[in-house]
Amino acid sequence: MWDHQSLFRVSAQLFAEGIFNLLDRTLKPEVFLLGLASARETDEPQAVVVEPATLRYTPADFAGVKARAVALEPDGPREVVYHLHPADHDRYEKLRWYELLRRATVQTLEDLTASRGEERLSFCSPPVSLYGYQVVVILQLSAEAYQAYYMLPVPGPGNRPTSLVHAAVQEFLLDCSRALRESDTDDDRPVLDRDYNEVLRAAGRSFMLRAAAGTHGLYDACNGVAALRHEGDEGVGLMLVARRHHPAIVPVLTLESPIPLRDHRRIRKLLELSEDHTALVSDATDVFGLGYLVSPEDPAYEPLFTVHFTRHYSWELSHNEQVMMKVVSNTPRLPQGRVDAENFARAIVRIFPYLDTDAVAYLWELTQRATEQTNGTILVISEGAAQEAVRLTRQCFRVAPRLMTPSVLRLVTNIDGAVFVAPDGTCHAIGAILDGLATEKGDSSRGSRYNSALRYVESSRYACLAVVVSEDGLIDLLPPMRR
Repeated sequence: MWDHQSLFRVSAQLFAEGIFNLLDRTLKPEVFLLGLASARETDEPQAVVVEPATLRYTPADFAGVKARAVALEPDGPREVVYHLHPADHDRYEKLRWYELLRRATVQTLEDLTASRGEERLSFCSPPVSLYGYQVVVILQLSAEAYQAYYMLPVPGPGNRPTSLVHAAVQEFLLDCSRALRESDTDDDRPVLDRDYNEVLRAAGRSFMLRAAAGTHGLYDACNGVAALRHEGDEGVGLMLVARRHHPAIVPVLTLESPIPLRDHRRIRKLLELSEDHTALVSDATDVFGLGYLVSPEDPAYEPLFTVHFTRHYSWELSHNEQVMMKVVSNTPRLPQGRVDAENFARAIVRIFPYLDTDAVAYLWELTQRATEQTNGTILVISEGAAQEAVRLTRQCFRVAPRLMTPSVLRLVTNIDGAVFVAPDGTCHAIGAILDGLATEKGDSSRGSRYNSALRYVESSRYACLAVVVSEDGLIDLLPPMRR
C-alpha cells in the first residue's frame, strides 16, 4: 500500500502492548492492517492487502467485505441531512460508507474467529484513505481477559465505552487513525509516540462520561478532590452520581445552594460528612446534599455510579457495587486484585479433581483472606506440602501440622515468604523461600514474588496451585488457567 506500512504496523503493535500491558498483560493485544482498494465496486481478492503478509488471515478472507458493507445499507430512501451545506453532502456520504466498511470488517472477523475457535475479540478503526486504499487498523484482544471485567450493560449514546478497557481501545484506534492521516502528508514524522499513561488518562475521562451523563469535568474534579487534605487528613468518603431527585436516593441533607464540583476545596470539606452508606450526592456538575441508596429489594432501586475516595490521590469508580476503575495519581487502572470464585473453583478442580465442594469452598475462604494482605504474599496449595516443608527446612519455618484458618492465615502472611498448605487445608510451613528452575514463561516486568512462584509451580514434583498477591494489587493463580 505504501512504503512504510510495515514500520507503521510494528509501531502500532508496540504502542498497543505499551498501553494494554499497563491494564492487564493477559489481554495480549495483536495489531494488523487491512487495506481495501478505494474503488467502491472493486471487490477482488488481489484488491485486498493484509499487513503483515505472514498473518494467519489472508486477503481472500476479506474479499467480501465491501459486498457485506453494501448489504448493511438500509433499504428504502436514505436519511437526508438537510442542515448540511450541499458541498458537505459528499463528505457525509463518505463517512457513512466508511462506517459501513468498519462494521462489515468487524462482522467478517467475528465469523473468522468463531469458525476457527479463536478466543479473540476484534476492534476496527474507521477506514483512512491512503495511497489508493482504505486502510483499517484492527486490534484483537483476548476474549477471556477482556470479558473478565465488569462492563456496563449497553453502550451509551454515541458508542460511549462500556468499560475502561473499551475506552482504551477507542483511544488507541483514534490515535492510529490520526497517525495514518499524518503519514499521508509527512512520512518522516514520528507516529504513535504518545505517552501510554496519557492515553489511559484520556480513556478514563472518556469512560467517566458514562457516569457523568455526558457532562465533562467529573474525572478531573475527582482528581482535584482526592489531591486535597482536610486538617491534615486524607480524603476518604463516598459520592453518588445521579440526576437530581433520583427516586433510588433517599435524601438526608439538602443544601440550599449546591456546591459546584470545580470548587474542590469545599467539596473536600463536605466529604467529611459521608459515612458508611451515607454519601455526597452529585449530578456531575454540583453537589447538592447527602443521601443514601435504597436497598436492592426496593422497587425504586437502580444501580448507580459511586465514586469512592480511598486515600490521598486515589479514588475508585463503581457501578452496581462493582469497581470499574481505580485512579491513583491521576492515572486510571483496572480493578486488579480480586479472584473470581468460579475461576478459582475451576483451577482447583483441574489440579485436585478429587476434592469435594466443601473442600473447595474452604480453600476459597483461605484464598480470599490471603488476597487481603496489602504487603503481598504467596499461598501454595500442594499435595506435597508436608514433604516440601521438610525439603525446604533451611529456608522456611516448619510448623506442627494444623488446620489453617482464615484468622491464623492473616497472621502468618505478615512475614515474607510462602505459606504451604495441603489440599485439605493443613498447614505445614510458613515464610518459605521458594526455589525452582528458570522458565521461559517468566516475566521480567513482574516482581520476584511472581517469578519465584512461577518457577516453583513449573518445576514442582507435586500437583500444586499458587495464589500470588503482589504489593501492586495484582493477584495471579499459577499455573494460569488455559482453555
